[in-house]
Amino acid sequence: MNIAVLLKQVPDTTAKITVTDGKVDENAVSKWSMSPYDEYALESALQLSAAVDGTITVVTAGPDRCNRMLTDAAAVGADNLVRIDVADLSALDSTQVQSLLAAAVQNIGADVVFCGKQASDTNAGSTGPGVAELMDAACVTLVSEVTADGDGFSAMRPSSSGSERIAVTAPCIFAFDKGTTEMRRPNVRGIMMAKKKQIEVISAADLGVDLGTASVSISGHTPPTQKAAGQKFEGAESVSVVVGKLRDEANVI
Repeated sequence: MNIAVLLKQVPDTTAKITVTDGKVDENAVSKWSMSPYDEYALESALQLSAAVDGTITVVTAGPDRCNRMLTDAAAVGADNLVRIDVADLSALDSTQVQSLLAAAVQNIGADVVFCGKQASDTNAGSTGPGVAELMDAACVTLVSEVTADGDGFSAMRPSSSGSERIAVTAPCIFAFDKGTTEMRRPNVRGIMMAKKKQIEVISAADLGVDLGTASVSISGHTPPTQKAAGQKFEGAESVSVVVGKLRDEANVI
């Protein structure tokens, strides 16, 4: 069984984001990480692969810096690494990115595709459904668990009454919510083996995809308003001032 996992590299949640000339300065991001929901997708793929003796190919679109994320995926058990070379991912709209990912998945010949329900930078949540639409495949979202079920798959997802199990057949895509199992950590052997793993770098032309012109453009980014500096009061004589501020400014009393 061929399993594809779609990954996206995003600024780490601890990284400071700088806006320069109306645009997020990616060169100033100190740390990049795998999008958290993608980690749940990768872990579930590793579990499924172990159960059915499958092969996992991780796919991402982005610049050279994404190679580190792919190597990290190899360290925990991914078999094949594919990067679609895109110098500036922010210049593409979601449909263009999905067309690249769908073409790569079809080129791999994957039976099933795993991805996160949304990326932590854009929170769009369109990758799974969008790729499924382009592939004419079934798509199940908010998934927490996937198991092989005969010739198809069984997925667990939330419902209005609790949880529901959905059965689908290939080709299909599962978009993962937070699961019960965090992504495993690599061991020393896995890390050493991953360093030797080759990354296949392909372009839109290699996939036969004509990106055309983006239908969505970003006019600019604006950082959040800086919080006002805190105030400090000392001594009993400040009680009336503090009470007044709590009542009139903070509206807590």
